[in-house]
Amino acid sequence: MRRYLRILALCLGCGVCSLLYTFSQLAVSLEEETGGGGGMPQAATASWPAGGGFGTGRWAGSAGPGTLPGRSDRCKDFSLCYWNPYWMLPSDVCGMNCFWEATFRYSPKTQPVERMHLAVVACGERLEETVTMLKSAILFSIKPLQFHIFAEDQLHASFEGILDRWLFLQTFNYTLYPVTFPSENAAEWKKLFKPCASQRLFLPLILKEVDSLLYVDTDILFLRPVDDIWSLLKKFNSTQIAAMAPEHEEPRIGWYNRFARHPYYGKTGVNSGVMLMNMTRMRRKYFKNDMTTVRLQWRDILMPLLKKYKLNITWGDQDLLNIMFFHNPESLFVFPCQWNYRPDHCIYGSNCQEAEEEGIFILHGNRGVYHDDKQPAFRAVYEAMRNIFVAALALDFLISLSYASPAELAFIGVEQRRKKEARTLTLL
Repeated sequence: MRRYLRILALCLGCGVCSLLYTFSQLAVSLEEETGGGGGMPQAATASWPAGGGFGTGRWAGSAGPGTLPGRSDRCKDFSLCYWNPYWMLPSDVCGMNCFWEATFRYSPKTQPVERMHLAVVACGERLEETVTMLKSAILFSIKPLQFHIFAEDQLHASFEGILDRWLFLQTFNYTLYPVTFPSENAAEWKKLFKPCASQRLFLPLILKEVDSLLYVDTDILFLRPVDDIWSLLKKFNSTQIAAMAPEHEEPRIGWYNRFARHPYYGKTGVNSGVMLMNMTRMRRKYFKNDMTTVRLQWRDILMPLLKKYKLNITWGDQDLLNIMFFHNPESLFVFPCQWNYRPDHCIYGSNCQEAEEEGIFILHGNRGVYHDDKQPAFRAVYEAMRNIFVAALALDFLISLSYASPAELAFIGVEQRRKKEARTLTLL
């Protein structure tokens, strides 16, 4: 009886092996018919999952080891994808790489990584401040960044010269724009408060293809990943279109509640130095106002608002935003003061409780405190970021190269690596 059972088990095993062989040959023939090529089936090109192994984030989009240019591939004459067992390969064949190649052969397509859009307006002598702000954004960011830099024409060459040397980091892209205002009132808009400051009001109308945007002043320093404030967009309710921090936490030292001659948001107004915007909603919304009973869209409300209040506003475009959100309070998301920490929060004693409990997330050096001795702590942080940050970035890049696998280094290419190392040495 046992003899018959053994024969039956042997027959079943042979049948399973035959089925597997049949399926493997069928797969080969199908691949050949769809352009896979004749001859022996080759190991399929690996589709490496994002984040797998050291350095994969740096060289996102590269193919697996089977297709690296300039590299002899010992796996080409062997197939691990058509029932060739890994443990039966000769020891001198790159079995480990082929094993992973087979594992991820049909990995699902990864979604493109979302870019965070950051805008800044630089005029006059604000080049150094702007560059330092961009450095801090790159240092602390996780997702890639898209910079939208609005600058006077004479600053464009300087921005290009600096930012082009950072492109080896592969963590950001940038676009330079001229500073532009509506032609019929350009001079009036440009001289409002500070030169070019009111450009931020027109970002939803200029960047028509951008859905969401983080606008910051030039004197901003990021002390946390930009990703963290960007994630606040998901906390907007259905009516909210923008997010800002209060101008003051302590009404006794507030400016708007003591001196403003126009409407303002909430008890102490809001500060527009850090402004997170859902610009798609901003372009679509019809705003309530005190100029007409008809609600107006963003493109239609700005000039009438300026004409009515231009003799009563002190802080220019920030005052116009306060007036707008006074009439539309449901449209504003207010985030805590630690996302826009300014000298006002410590000049008359500490009055930002969130920063005391959790730390400062974004430092705003308004009142020129980065360049005088009125706030030594602000100046120290700015100078440290300005002086050592690029060297730290270059060191991070070199460390990533030391962790990169031979396959990744080969993919970069010898000549490309030389260029990047030369740029790194220049920055150091």
